[in-house]
Amino acid sequence: MTVSQRFGANLKRCRKQAGLSQEEVAWRSSLHRTQLGELERGRRLPRIDTLAKLAGALGISPCDLLDGISWKPAQTESGRFLDG
Repeated sequence: MTVSQRFGANLKRCRKQAGLSQEEVAWRSSLHRTQLGELERGRRLPRIDTLAKLAGALGISPCDLLDGISWKPAQTESGRFLDG
């Protein structure tokens, strides 16, 4: 699952748990309903201000919308001298 798909699934789950329609969440967060639909379908990723608006509209923490999304940093090795 891509990051945008995971975010969309989280958004849809949280919206349904709150018992709200897409229209209601869009209105509460000052977004267009079609934008909310694209976010839920994983076709768009939100900007940080949109993330805050959605969390506020749903009465949840932004972390709830980011559940299951994490970054694993690349592995690095310490430098060392080579023999001869």
